[in-house]
Amino acid sequence: MGQAPAAAAADLVNGILSTSFSPDPFRSLRQSRFAATSSAESLHHRRSPLPLPYSVLRSPHRRLHCPPCQVPPLLLPPCLTPHLQPPLPLLKPATISPSPLDSDYDSDHSTSPPARNSNDVDTICKVIDELFSSDRNMETVLNELCIQIEPALVIAVLDRFCHAHRPSYRFFRWAATMPEFHHDPGTCNKMLSILGKTRQFESMFTLLKEMGTDGLLSIDAFKISLKAFATAGDIKKCIEIFKLIDTYDFNPGLDTFNCLIDTLSKAKLAKEAQKLFDKMQDQYHPDLRTYTSLLYGFCKVKDLVEAGRVWNEILDRGFKPDVVTHNTMLEGLICAKRRSEAIKLFELMKAKGPKPNTRTYTVLIQDFCNGGKMEEAVGWFDEMLVNSCQPDVATYTCLIIGFGNARQMNKVSSLLSEMRQKGCPPDARTYTALIKLMTNRNMLDDAVRIYKKMIKNGFEPTLHTYNMLMKAYFHGNNYEMGCGVWEEMKSKGICPDANSYTVFIGGHIRHERPQEAYHYIEEMINKGMSVPQVDYNKFVADLSRASMPDALHELAQNMSFAGKLDASKVLNYWSERMKKRVKKRGPCQRRIF
Repeated sequence: MGQAPAAAAADLVNGILSTSFSPDPFRSLRQSRFAATSSAESLHHRRSPLPLPYSVLRSPHRRLHCPPCQVPPLLLPPCLTPHLQPPLPLLKPATISPSPLDSDYDSDHSTSPPARNSNDVDTICKVIDELFSSDRNMETVLNELCIQIEPALVIAVLDRFCHAHRPSYRFFRWAATMPEFHHDPGTCNKMLSILGKTRQFESMFTLLKEMGTDGLLSIDAFKISLKAFATAGDIKKCIEIFKLIDTYDFNPGLDTFNCLIDTLSKAKLAKEAQKLFDKMQDQYHPDLRTYTSLLYGFCKVKDLVEAGRVWNEILDRGFKPDVVTHNTMLEGLICAKRRSEAIKLFELMKAKGPKPNTRTYTVLIQDFCNGGKMEEAVGWFDEMLVNSCQPDVATYTCLIIGFGNARQMNKVSSLLSEMRQKGCPPDARTYTALIKLMTNRNMLDDAVRIYKKMIKNGFEPTLHTYNMLMKAYFHGNNYEMGCGVWEEMKSKGICPDANSYTVFIGGHIRHERPQEAYHYIEEMINKGMSVPQVDYNKFVADLSRASMPDALHELAQNMSFAGKLDASKVLNYWSERMKKRVKKRGPCQRRIF
């Protein structure tokens, strides 16, 4: 980026941040990290913050499990000892505005009430983190905590492990053994959601039947299950769920049927949704929403022939397409690169109705912004105002992204000011877009300042935000700050997903830290996640240079158990080569790598 755009970007950051931050927002983090790494005592000799009966990391390569440069949590109170982490506040995930081109199909049917005591949540999560991979110790230590278990606390703990089905399911089962505690529909639905997202369908189906036996089933439980199986493309299981609904006398109605069609369409399974529609339409009598969901599914896979057929069927059945149906078709035309036809449909809406709304204009504005045609995008924005259609945060965010990609940062600053003046302040999606603009330009200090402003204004960053920052630091050769982002995320009680681990492990490999990469790959396997797609050639080469052939063999076996046979073969190959080379040169000879 040239000097002028860079200056404009700096002005932008100064303009949107009303409070001042230090030039290095994570300075205290980095200083504490350097202080920790300068200690002569290795990390695995530290006293554990929990009274553990014995070491639960039983691998012969114990030192691989504890990275020698682990970042402490941010803003550690000085009154606490170095071995104890402060209690972390339980954060409620922020509500993010959906993309203009995506409907809100991702709502979670289980809510998370605030926990009675977040300190109890922190303590329990700490035990699970350290002990879940052992056979029995976790339950023993949890029993000794003498914490009163209640539904809100269980849901809060499950939220901390929402992407790791093994520790969450094990905790869920342990909670059921506690005296005076019984799972309710809320805790069961949360566990169902975790099992569904991680595709543990056998366990999910077992839990669903147990809920039926215990009288804990609700229509939300069936919707969660339908969504999970539909997303996986398992239509047979979806039909089984429908039969199960009948078995428990819930009498699934049109709303439940529409939910299933919605979910299949969102999962890009339009043909499967159509088959289910054909099979069950006589039983449920589809309405306009049903057809609109089908239309959305075919538009999402860019099958305009089938989308046109559904549109005609809507008219033939006597339904009058509303603005949502028109917007769905408009989006389909845009996604299929049929802009001229989309504009014709828009003009038809203006002439004959339904009247275009904010979403209609936003779809068109986003298309021009994505194509770099900012003059046309502004033209549609002006027409929107002339027609008394007020832009929302999504509309402004599209323009901000467009001007940011065009490196017109002065326009971005003007739009942000206009948003505030019109009572439409930036939301989480706007801040995330700004952070992405800064990270793409390697302006990481400014990205972190926007991140801090985002939190100050009450918006909690998503995993995507943390992953962006972490990746930018690792690719910018700032290993310490990349690890700092990971620790910041963990300190807020946010569960890393597979993508987070992939970025983090890739950063360790990129910076030649094979021991740390080994530890976190093993952690992923233990949590039941898929092994990440990283540069295994470099990883095994780095481990080979560290003369750790046994570690390679152990990791290869773990990968084999996880189903990553190709990676397992590569690791076994390098392990055998390393064993031969170590044997050939002898223990005191100079390394040949």
